[in-house]
Amino acid sequence: MRRIAIAFAATVSVVVLLFSYRTSTDQTPVATGRTQPSRTASPPASGAPSTAPSGGDGTFTGAAADTRYGPVQVRITVAGGKITDAQAVEYPQESGRDVRINSEAVPALNQEALQAQSAQIDTVSGATYTSEGYQQSLQSAIDQAHG
Repeated sequence: MRRIAIAFAATVSVVVLLFSYRTSTDQTPVATGRTQPSRTASPPASGAPSTAPSGGDGTFTGAAADTRYGPVQVRITVAGGKITDAQAVEYPQESGRDVRINSEAVPALNQEALQAQSAQIDTVSGATYTSEGYQQSLQSAIDQAHG
């Protein structure tokens, strides 16, 4: 009987610990279901600035960024040195799950790019791979606008 009580107490303790475990302490969920980016985020791999374009106006298409579920490619329109439009022109749509996730994530990412005027945008919860690919391609498009 004593062994059963100890096993039960140990099981309850493990379950409580598992439910209280936080997987990340530097992301805060917000009401929209998205997370705030970490303040210790690393700069883009290219080492290029991630600010809004200051150079030529026009439409720029970033390089396609390969993700686990397929490529993501972003096109931006720049006028007066500001991003006036951002659209994902290619993103994963192979499965019903891809379509369901990205039908919400892509418009949110497009809006984030317009608000941030840079590639430093929030990651959409549940669409991490698409968000990362979007950020990479967006940075590529911004780099083209600078050049």
